[in-house]
Amino acid sequence: MVQQQWQGVFPALLTPFTALGNIDYELFSKNLQAQLDAGVNGIILGGSLGEASSLLNSEKYEMVRFAVAALKGTVPVIMNIAEQTTAAAVESAQAAEEAGASGLMLLPPMRYKADDRETVTYFKAVANSTSLPIMIYNNPVDYKILVTLDMFEELAACPNIQAVKESTRDITNVTRMINRFGDRFRILCGVDTLALECLVMGAHGWVAGLVDAFPRETVAIYTLAKAGRIEEAREIYRWFMPLLELDIHPKLVQYIKLAATATGIGSTHVRAPRLPLEGAELQAIQQVIDDALAIRPTLPNYHNLLTNDLASV
Repeated sequence: MVQQQWQGVFPALLTPFTALGNIDYELFSKNLQAQLDAGVNGIILGGSLGEASSLLNSEKYEMVRFAVAALKGTVPVIMNIAEQTTAAAVESAQAAEEAGASGLMLLPPMRYKADDRETVTYFKAVANSTSLPIMIYNNPVDYKILVTLDMFEELAACPNIQAVKESTRDITNVTRMINRFGDRFRILCGVDTLALECLVMGAHGWVAGLVDAFPRETVAIYTLAKAGRIEEAREIYRWFMPLLELDIHPKLVQYIKLAATATGIGSTHVRAPRLPLEGAELQAIQQVIDDALAIRPTLPNYHNLLTNDLASV
């Protein structure tokens, strides 16, 4: 069992498509390189931004293999699991491990609203089926199941359950987790519009969305915050906020793909039932993006902080 370094910025990567609906690996490589150049600490494949519900399982594992080969161990490749049955989740975890993934992000059971006992049993079954380290995705707003502190107490018995993507929208949950468990679980903020607040309160990282279009700004905020340069981080964050709010809408995939297209590292192609934006909605979202690009900030040389100031954080 590997102890994953769950710290830093982990992009929930978009899945780019061609006009014909195939995975666009050339564009995927371009975005992936932009993330690496910005200084991200890992990547996550097959999440909601990756249009996981529109991908075949074979495509997910193919993307894992592609990313593993491209990255050559420079940063970990994490695959998301969002399944309806325990058997399917176990099969997915084992297939991800075989494909070379470094870890898993694990949602509660989909569609069926499992109770606490059922959810814990589900998580434990998946954890016991693989040696890969696991980050639990705690998002009761979108997925209707809250993973409580008492449930994490039970999950602590599984050494490979190591982190949580904290998306409860309650910043105090970061403090509750730290007070209860110390460093047993690494905490990564999963809501773009609460990222700086969570980092200031002690979160170890950020599973980010708008990073798909703005990787340097995202990593700069994280790095400055962890280096104690809060005012500088806050200024970038305030500029970023209208864009970050694109991440908390049901059409976040279309919105963020539009932003990534504007910055030259994405396209607007989606898979049905999603459809490209049009009309007044397209104009409104494009305006948000254009307004931000018009005053895009000059960033400090945050890369030096990654090896200097952060060495003691």
